[in-house]
Amino acid sequence: MKIMFICTGNICRSAMAHGLMEKMTKENNLKDIEIYSCGVFAENGDKPTYNAIEVAKEYDVDLKNHTATNIRNSSIEEMDLILCATTSHKNTVLQMYPNLKDKTYTMKEYAYDNENKKDIDIKDPWGYDLETYRFCIAEIEKCLNKIIEKIK
Repeated sequence: MKIMFICTGNICRSAMAHGLMEKMTKENNLKDIEIYSCGVFAENGDKPTYNAIEVAKEYDVDLKNHTATNIRNSSIEEMDLILCATTSHKNTVLQMYPNLKDKTYTMKEYAYDNENKKDIDIKDPWGYDLETYRFCIAEIEKCLNKIIEKIK
């Protein structure tokens, strides 16, 4: 199974989700899962923000070697599951790739079976302090725990 995480610049939310999910699939011995990430407006080669790197370290995830990938340079059409940080990202993906409709969700939508339609976006921590990033990665981790349960 190939899973792709998507946000805006692929330097905060999708980068953290990518790194965390790789760690969690290893811990759960899920060998047949490949993790990817990209951003709808990413600059290819950008590095994660300092705060993303720092909070990921708190989860034993090293993002120092992560580089951003623009959605147009990604292998999105080969994915089995596409998980977006926000509804806006999901809508952008579906405008660009309408054929991927049946496999594209927000992270929260997929994790929680869309039970709370009001709060399905993971807010962008870019430009905010370490605490905001901690809140963001904790929210992502909760989603990923649910997603791991679903795909086991």
